[in-house]
Amino acid sequence: MTQAQGLARELNALAGSSQFSNSKARAAARGHADVDWPRTKAHNGDFNAEVDGCESFVMRDGSRCEWVSGTYRYVARPAG
Repeated sequence: MTQAQGLARELNALAGSSQFSNSKARAAARGHADVDWPRTKAHNGDFNAEVDGCESFVMRDGSRCEWVSGTYRYVARPAG
């Protein structure tokens, strides 16, 4: 879960910006070597930015960095 915690910290620092968006979160996550892109894509299969806000990211260790729309923050979730 350490991988998801690191990405959540990075993304939450960006989320404080008034210009934060899903595309900015995705761009930041692309620079993070621990994001598992095939699993992230599968996890976000029904993602809609207008409804969901921001994508969640699946890490190589199986943990997830999930967007919580009600709080406008990312949280780390364990594998499972």
